[in-house]
Amino acid sequence: MRDVNRIVLHCSATVEGKEYSVDTIRSWHTAKGWSDIGYHYLISLDGCVGIGRPIDKQGAHVRGHNKDTIGICYVGGVNADLKPKDTMTPEQEDTFRSLVASIRTLFGEDITIHGHNEFSSKACPSFIVKEKFSDLY
Repeated sequence: MRDVNRIVLHCSATVEGKEYSVDTIRSWHTAKGWSDIGYHYLISLDGCVGIGRPIDKQGAHVRGHNKDTIGICYVGGVNADLKPKDTMTPEQEDTFRSLVASIRTLFGEDITIHGHNEFSSKACPSFIVKEKFSDLY
């Protein structure tokens, strides 16, 4: 197993309320020449978890920061005008909290959480993770 120190939350940058599957996002990523979906987990609108890359494999979700991270993506993140918007459903929020707890059980309680926007000039995940999930810090 690889060393994991951080969880990075992403959004799929898809319109609020429209569902996408791991297979669909995998096809987008492999069309770019990637070997697989970049994320380890995808949280659907109803809070179900889709499995992406195995967690023992390095992801492809944060340039320069993939070696020690697990990438979690929630479906959504933009409004009808494709502007960044926090579209996380309550079910997605609950699932994210559960995933964080599970990952901390596997890799240690000192695993930190971050938004993609902490490592890039992107809006993703369309909110400030430290503010929204302050109880996880």
